[in-house]
Amino acid sequence: MTEGGLGAEDYFQIQALVHSYPRRLDSGDLVGLGELFRHAVVHIQGMEEPIERDPAKLTKMFADFLQLYDGKPRTRHCMANLIIEPDGDGAARASCMVVVFQQTPDFPLQPIITGDYQDRFEKIDGQWAFVERHISNDLFGNLQAHGRYAYSPV
Repeated sequence: MTEGGLGAEDYFQIQALVHSYPRRLDSGDLVGLGELFRHAVVHIQGMEEPIERDPAKLTKMFADFLQLYDGKPRTRHCMANLIIEPDGDGAARASCMVVVFQQTPDFPLQPIITGDYQDRFEKIDGQWAFVERHISNDLFGNLQAHGRYAYSPV
């Protein structure tokens, strides 16, 4: 690893963090999802104010919004084109695309959202952590089984 660079272990740890988000969300672990961002400022397209370093507030936002079926949103977030880059000593940036699929007992399997995640990470106490996330969505399918209220992307 060069100064300000990333070694293989850094890439693996950051990749695991990025992929922890859909695993927790799709499984209905909203508390764990909130905890992933305990050091982060989370910007969600369509929300006026970011959620700043507040796991409980982020958990509540997802719990209030999502329709859950036996505790799960019945979604699968498929992430692709993950790019991780150094961003100074002990810091990194990542970006990836996401396609969200959903199926419920009354809703056939289909893609419902596509978008992007733009992330920043820092090493905190020797461990990589999210310090910022921007969630943006650009294509929308049928969201009737997804949220409790209408989502406005702009």
